[in-house]
Amino acid sequence: MIQVNDLRKSFGDEEILKGITATFEKGKTNMIIGASGSGKSVFLKNMLGLFVPNSGEIIYDGEPLNEMEIERKSNLRKEMGMLFQHSALFDSLTVEENVMFPLRMFTKMRLKERQENANEILERVNLVGLNKKMPSEISGGQQKRVALARAVVNNPRFLFCDEPNSGLDPKTATVIDNLIQEITHERDITTVIISHDMNSVMEIGETIVFLKDGKLAWKGTNQEIFKTDNETVTDFVYSSNLFKKVRIAQNKGL
Repeated sequence: MIQVNDLRKSFGDEEILKGITATFEKGKTNMIIGASGSGKSVFLKNMLGLFVPNSGEIIYDGEPLNEMEIERKSNLRKEMGMLFQHSALFDSLTVEENVMFPLRMFTKMRLKERQENANEILERVNLVGLNKKMPSEISGGQQKRVALARAVVNNPRFLFCDEPNSGLDPKTATVIDNLIQEITHERDITTVIISHDMNSVMEIGETIVFLKDGKLAWKGTNQEIFKTDNETVTDFVYSSNLFKKVRIAQNKGL
């Protein structure tokens, strides 16, 4: 579990995060949504320790981040997995080498053990037989699955995903969503996902934090978000034609 209490972050005279309090639950897909400029990325970077907040606290399973010694912070980073928006695979490494990279960096496993772990997680994300392929030789959806495999090969306690469906077609995006949720449940990970994709919210938004102008505007589940009377949320949710049709159907009782 990650608890965030009254988090504030400014750059110069501009306050970006304005007192956000939220809880991200273990074993669930927790989503941060909001329009561009709402503070999502800054919020995530504070949780990752890339930014230092001006005030407030971030607590990892009962441990406040700002009270951790340098060594403990370093160990915490080893317990985190990160799925980047554009996969961020190493072009010069094979699929297998990309997946093994965290094991080589953060463990003392021998090569054979690293390969066994890589093979196991590649099988889990349905990429058997692609070990020796280069990233340029596989599709965008396969690259995303390799990136997910790399993010979880080290059995992280915390998984962060930054726009995991960016650039993917709807069918492939659903595959990635389902894999993230399944692995989260299987491994009891605290997963935090930044997204603007309402299809993802509808599919896997077990807990949702909605930000607007650096503030927490709403929180709930993917079932509750379509029933809320919060106009700020409904304006965002039903901004696409698809979800406008959903709202019309709901109003008609269809």
